[in-house]
Amino acid sequence: MIKEPGFTIGIEEEYMVVDRKTRNLIREAPETLIEECRERLGDLVTPEFLQCQIEVGTPVCASIAEAREHLVFLRRNVSEVVEAHGLALMAASTHPFAREGRQQHTPKERYDALAKDLQQVVRRLAISGMHVHVGIEDDDLRIDLMAQVSYILPHLLALSTSSPFWSGHDTGLKSYRISIWDELPRTGLPESFESFPEYRRHVDVLCKAGIIEDATKIWWDIRPSERFSTLEMRISDVCTRLDDALCVASLYRCWLRMLYRLRRNNMKWRRYARMLIEENRWRAHRYGIDEGLIDFGRGETVPYPELFEEMLDLIDDDIEFFNCRAEVEHGRNIITRGTSAHQQLNCYRDAINAGASVREALAAVVDLVVVESLSGITEISLEGVEA
Repeated sequence: MIKEPGFTIGIEEEYMVVDRKTRNLIREAPETLIEECRERLGDLVTPEFLQCQIEVGTPVCASIAEAREHLVFLRRNVSEVVEAHGLALMAASTHPFAREGRQQHTPKERYDALAKDLQQVVRRLAISGMHVHVGIEDDDLRIDLMAQVSYILPHLLALSTSSPFWSGHDTGLKSYRISIWDELPRTGLPESFESFPEYRRHVDVLCKAGIIEDATKIWWDIRPSERFSTLEMRISDVCTRLDDALCVASLYRCWLRMLYRLRRNNMKWRRYARMLIEENRWRAHRYGIDEGLIDFGRGETVPYPELFEEMLDLIDDDIEFFNCRAEVEHGRNIITRGTSAHQQLNCYRDAINAGASVREALAAVVDLVVVESLSGITEISLEGVEA
């Protein structure tokens, strides 16, 4: 029998950097911005593809409480450095009105190669996400659980949505980030493999052909990490509020342990056809939590609040095991008040109804996201919007 995994957790978040006066994404980062962040945070902070983005990642954490402490520390310190440059941090997966292709990419060999290879596709990549790593040391177990956990990925996306706007327009989608992301190769739901060696053989085909250097350029919604013994969930938008991020991360971790418990008892979660999971992925992408997802067993669309309660029942033992009931049950608050996408849309419509111009309403959305990104973490200051 496979030894129980460590189920350690690590969370990566990608933030956007905006000018406090214009509310727009910065085109180029101040020369010393990343260096100053690293002076405080070391390797826990890195540049992203575009200079208007900053990525942070917690160390390996044994508990969600520990992960919370690190994320609070990371958001606070990055925000303080950013603010010292007259800028502001926002945790959302798209910017409400920034125009694509106007931001400079980070001068780095890996990013230069991506820019050359992917052309206009990568120039649209002004999007941010959240990645959650869960420690599963056995290679074959990681592959087995990856195939089973794919079922729940749309449910996690729906709860995290924070990207309803693109280039100044209400896209009608709760996670427009997914539309941008899916233009890249090697994205979307993962393939299903019977073993880790089978997975590696497929990766090696692409490496031998010179298409990719290694598996870090496989960008599926979930993947075995190339650098760590973890199963990395990548489907979620970056959550504006920290509590929302911890809820999504906890749900993912608990679901993996539930699947492991099934395996330990010689059972397995049913593997559904990719076409069915893709349909739920689209529904989460388009509607978020608003229109429900398909229950494949019942053959009908079920309201998200009902699905969420079913999820909680299935992972109740794991919630207790990880001592994360408050984090997981916070999902009920998200469902009641809406995700960041809902809050952004409500803010925009309220501003328009109050007589604001489209530009002013979109700036109000930026202000909301900036404040919510640091809610309960630090105070921020904003100036009047520059015309």
